[in-house]
Amino acid sequence: MTRARQGFSLVEMAVVLVIVGLMIGGLLTPLAVQMEQRKISDTQKTMDEAREALMGFALRNGYLPCPAVSPVNGLEDRIGATCRDGKRQGVLPWATLGLPKLDSWGHAYHYSVSPAYSNSQTMFTLQTARDITIGTRDARGNVVAATGINDIPAVIVSHGKNGAGGFGDTGVRSMDTSSSNVDERTNASSAGIAFVARTPSDSPAAPGGEYDDLVIWVSPNVLFNRMVAAGTLPR
Repeated sequence: MTRARQGFSLVEMAVVLVIVGLMIGGLLTPLAVQMEQRKISDTQKTMDEAREALMGFALRNGYLPCPAVSPVNGLEDRIGATCRDGKRQGVLPWATLGLPKLDSWGHAYHYSVSPAYSNSQTMFTLQTARDITIGTRDARGNVVAATGINDIPAVIVSHGKNGAGGFGDTGVRSMDTSSSNVDERTNASSAGIAFVARTPSDSPAAPGGEYDDLVIWVSPNVLFNRMVAAGTLPR
């Protein structure tokens, strides 16, 4: 008489564990994607609020704020009528604007403003020149203008998940370990007059390299329309 079989063999247990692992992995991957998409959406929402706050600041004061004192101190770095030492870019002055300090990945928001628009003594008019240009990549991968050339008064950047070139909560700048992320390097450059907004990519071989930045800007037309409607412009 054959004895009834007891339990599973080691091989059967191994097969079961592999199947369970695959099932769990299949569930975790979509969850991770959903969580990352939530971070992107939350950051985009905060950046939209920051743009509104910048325009509200201009409506109230007649000029745009300077970059922050530092990644830790979120007050605008102003000395008299102008930004300290001619500073035109740095960290978004989150404390001055009443905004969250960091994006969803724990990095400070990057901010650049045309100097003529942050001068509180010679305040800007409808004719005041801007000096920021936003580019993008066309279907062939070439850099093309996404806005008018030298037409943007201010821009805000989140350096995304990898944080390349951005500042963390303690003011330490994130290391940029890639040599192929050309467009991200443009957004983190010290010049502060050229930025790239394009489709994200994890591929170093993509035109402009890997890219996870989020870029938003203040439209001069929208800014002027609101200030004219409020009677702040023309002066």
